[in-house]
Amino acid sequence: MTAYLKRLVSSLGAYQVADVVSKFIAVLLLPVYTRYIAPAGYGYVELLGNGVIFVSIIVRFGMIEAFLRYYFVDEDPERRDALARRAVLFLLIATTLCSIVLWLLAGPLSKVVLGQRDVGIFHVAVLGLWAFTNLELAYGLLRVDERLRVYAAASLSNVLVTVASSVVLVVFLHKGAEGLLLGNYATSAVVLVALWWTLRHRLRPRSAPADQWRVLLRFGLPTVPAEASVYALSIVDRFYILHHRSPAQAGLYSIAVKLAGAVAFIVRAFQYAFPPLAYSVTDDAEASRLYGLVATYYLLVSGWVVAGLALEGRWVLRLLTKHTYFEAYRALPWVSLGWALYGLWVVFLVIAGRAKVTTRNFPAAVAGLAANVGLLLVLVPAWGLAGAGIALCGAYVVMLGVMHLLTRRAFSVRFEWLRLAQLTLVMGGLSTAGDLLLPTSGAVGFLSRAAVFFAIGPALLAVGFVHPDELRQARALLDRARRAIPRAVRGWT
Repeated sequence: MTAYLKRLVSSLGAYQVADVVSKFIAVLLLPVYTRYIAPAGYGYVELLGNGVIFVSIIVRFGMIEAFLRYYFVDEDPERRDALARRAVLFLLIATTLCSIVLWLLAGPLSKVVLGQRDVGIFHVAVLGLWAFTNLELAYGLLRVDERLRVYAAASLSNVLVTVASSVVLVVFLHKGAEGLLLGNYATSAVVLVALWWTLRHRLRPRSAPADQWRVLLRFGLPTVPAEASVYALSIVDRFYILHHRSPAQAGLYSIAVKLAGAVAFIVRAFQYAFPPLAYSVTDDAEASRLYGLVATYYLLVSGWVVAGLALEGRWVLRLLTKHTYFEAYRALPWVSLGWALYGLWVVFLVIAGRAKVTTRNFPAAVAGLAANVGLLLVLVPAWGLAGAGIALCGAYVVMLGVMHLLTRRAFSVRFEWLRLAQLTLVMGGLSTAGDLLLPTSGAVGFLSRAAVFFAIGPALLAVGFVHPDELRQARALLDRARRAIPRAVRGWT
């Protein structure tokens, strides 16, 4: 079990490095971007960016998910290469055809999506659809082989070039929201071509089993409605706010989502690292224990970050954005919690994939989407941005509950329910009490809330959350770290 966790942690490190750098730079550049892009512009960027991912889920027909699942079924290198070629070729054809259609209909579609005709920014989003979808599969090829250094180098290069080109387009060329999107997607297209060249030995045409496409589609297609319904949760709230409140309000909500990136990068790394590891565990009993333990550790890390954003979100917004964006603090705790809950959905997707019951994803996803729409209609008119965030969390709770009921007999996971309850009560209770009772401005407010944040650890120890074996392992790691520091200092001197 420890060996699997070490593999997961090492994979997370490689998959997180680019996201860490990306989120760090994005936070540093918020004061710049918020000066050159109005809240309404941020609303358009977020809606189109999430729209790209939503359409990508549909147009790839579950091919990436199926490739990750079946790559580990056959250990023959030639058949694995054939599988990779089939998946890449299918996705290239599908995305190219879809992009041509969307490019030609950019005028009327931009009117529907944005509430105004803007062909230029819509064309950039179409480029994003093509580049993003194909790049996801290229990254997938690196992930299944656990080529962590190559993955880290490619993704980090993508981030750094994206940042540089976006700054030039937004700040110096005054391209606004369109420039922010173009810097992202044009760079992704360049990185995609570079990865295709790097992986050319695997993608070179050779004979391949004719039935592979049918196998991949038979597994992947049933996942599309569910995944699209799940991701619609990231679209429907922004679409509703933009069209039924205002583009500026959608921009404020988008800034909250941007700052919730501290949770999002954990989720994204987990989404990349966990499925290959989870599917590689052949023993069902061992997998059951591992999945439950990983869910606990994941919630420990992501929940602590959510608590920090709930307590200190106002100060973060004052520091990083213009005053016109400050009201985003109302949604920040809730969208952060929503991201954390989405990470649990990844666990259930793996459970369904392992049991080969991916058709059960759809009812759970539809239940969550229906709950989100209903809660938006009720909560947003009364509570504004906070209502949209609460609706998102409520939708995820419904979706996860239904999914657990549908998959627990297909593959039983030993979830650590007591420890999950302890996490919820300690982290949720302390952060909620601190936000309601402590000052909302000034040094006293900041420091007192920080004290509550750091009190979470001792509180978890007090309720018995940490097992004795985990304490011993933590002490051993600390001892090794203490011994390593003097050696490192001597090496430098």
